[in-house]
Amino acid sequence: MIKQEIEYRGVPVGIVVPDSGRLKFLAVKFHVHALDGQHFSSVADVLIAIDQSVARANVRQSSVQAS
Repeated sequence: MIKQEIEYRGVPVGIVVPDSGRLKFLAVKFHVHALDGQHFSSVADVLIAIDQSVARANVRQSSVQAS
C-alpha cells in the first residue's frame, strides 16, 4: 500500500502511510490534529477515530458556548 488521502465529509483531512505493518495518520487539518501520528489497523479505523474526535470537539465547543 502507498499513501492514501483521507477525507471527512468530503474534505481532505490527512493521509495514511504504511508504517511497521500499520497505517500512520498524518493530519493536514487542525480539527483532526489530535490524531496526527497515531497508528491504525485500517482506513475504516481512521475514519471512526476522526468521527469520534470531531464529535468530542463539538461537545466541548457546545459546552463552552453554553457557559
